Amino acid sequence: MAMASNSSEHLEAGNQAVVERLFEAQPFLIGMALAGEAIPGMHPNLVLHAGPPIAWENMVPAMQAAILGALIFEGRAETLEAARELVESGVISFAPGHDHQAAGAMTGIITASMPVFVVEEKKSGIRAHVTVNEGLGKVLRFGANDPEVIERLRWMRDEFYPLMRQALEIAGPMNLKKAVAEALRRGDEVHNRNKSATTQFFKEITPHLLATGAPHEKLAAVLKFIADNDHFFLSLAIAQAKATSLYVEQLGVGSTVTVMAGNGVEVGIRVGGLGKKWFTAPAQVGDIKLFPGYTKEDATPTMGDSYITESIGLGAFALAAAPAIASFIGGTVSDLVERSNTMRQITLAEHPEFVIPALDFRGVPCPIDVRKVVETGVTPLINTGIASNKPGVGQVGAGVQQVPLECFQKAVAALG
Repeated sequence: MAMASNSSEHLEAGNQAVVERLFEAQPFLIGMALAGEAIPGMHPNLVLHAGPPIAWENMVPAMQAAILGALIFEGRAETLEAARELVESGVISFAPGHDHQAAGAMTGIITASMPVFVVEEKKSGIRAHVTVNEGLGKVLRFGANDPEVIERLRWMRDEFYPLMRQALEIAGPMNLKKAVAEALRRGDEVHNRNKSATTQFFKEITPHLLATGAPHEKLAAVLKFIADNDHFFLSLAIAQAKATSLYVEQLGVGSTVTVMAGNGVEVGIRVGGLGKKWFTAPAQVGDIKLFPGYTKEDATPTMGDSYITESIGLGAFALAAAPAIASFIGGTVSDLVERSNTMRQITLAEHPEFVIPALDFRGVPCPIDVRKVVETGVTPLINTGIASNKPGVGQVGAGVQQVPLECFQKAVAALG
C-alpha cells in the first residue's frame, strides 16, 4: 500500500508541475524557414506524417496520395507513378512529425523544402514547426495531388514564403498566447474555427508586409491568400500548442496527455510521465457533417496532428466559445456548451488566460488526465476535418470525434 501511495503522490506532484508549466508557457512566432533547415533530423529523403508511426504499405489512400504529391513538389519525381516507384524502392523514409518537434493538420506531410512557421517557447528556447495552411477543400493535407495543388505549393515556397519571412523579421516575435486568448473572446475555438484569429493576424502582419517594399502584385497575392483562407491561423494554433506541449514534456512527469494524433489507421496519445511512447487504438469515423454528395463510407478515419490543440484546452474543449461553428461541424449551440463542460470531468484545471465569455469567462478545461478518462469513461472530444478515403479527392467534411478509450487504458496500465 505504501508503494501505491508514494506512486500516487509522485503523480500528483508531477501533475501540479505540469499545470504550472502549461499556464506559464510563452509561445512566440519568431519567423519562417524551410523544413530541411529548421526541423531537427530533417533530410531530403525523410517525409514526416501525422499520427503515430506507420509503414507506407499500411497508410490510408489520402496519406499515400499526399506523399506522392509532395515528392512531385520536391522535384523527386515527375508523375505519381514515378513517385510511387521512388517510395517503393526504399529510398524514402517516414516518421511522425511529433517525433521531430513538428506537427501537421490531416495527413501532416512535411518534406524538406516546404516552408514552415517557427514558434519558440521563450522560457525554454524549445521550438515547434508547422507548414503553412493551404486552405480548405482540394489541398495536399487532405490527399489532393493534382497539378493545381502542386502549383499552389510551389507558389507558397517561391513567392509567399520569402515575403512572409521578411515581414516577420521586420515585425519581430509575435505573442501567440495572447492572440489565441483574444480569438477565444471573439468567437473562435482556435482549431476548426479560426476566422477571428486569422483576421487578427492579417491586421498585424499587413503593415510589415507593406514595409518590405515588395512589388504591388506580389503583396496583393500574399494578402489575398491570407484573406481568402479563414483557416490560415490554424497552422499557428497548432505550432503554439506544440511548443507549449514540448515545454511540458521536458518535465517528464505526470499522467497528463501531451500529444493526441491520428494517421487514419490508428489514433495515438503520449503522456508526460511516459516519454515518447505511443499508446494506440484503431481509428474510427465519428460524429461528422459531410459535404453534399458524400456519405460516411467516403470518409477517412481520424487523421491529423492538429488535436494537439485539444491537448492544451482548445478546439473541442473550447466549443462553447464558438457558437457559429455549429453550422460547420453540426449540432446546436447548446450541444457545444455541453461538450465543453463535459471535458471538465477529465481535466485537472482551467486555463487562467484562455477564457470563454459565454461561460462567464470561465477558463477552458486542461490538461487531460488519463486516469480521469479511464475512471469516468469520458473520452476526449476532438474537432476535425474529414479527408476522402479515395486518393486525390481532398476534404469531404468536418465534425467532432472521440479519442478511443483503449489509448487511455493502455497508458494507465503503463503508469502502473
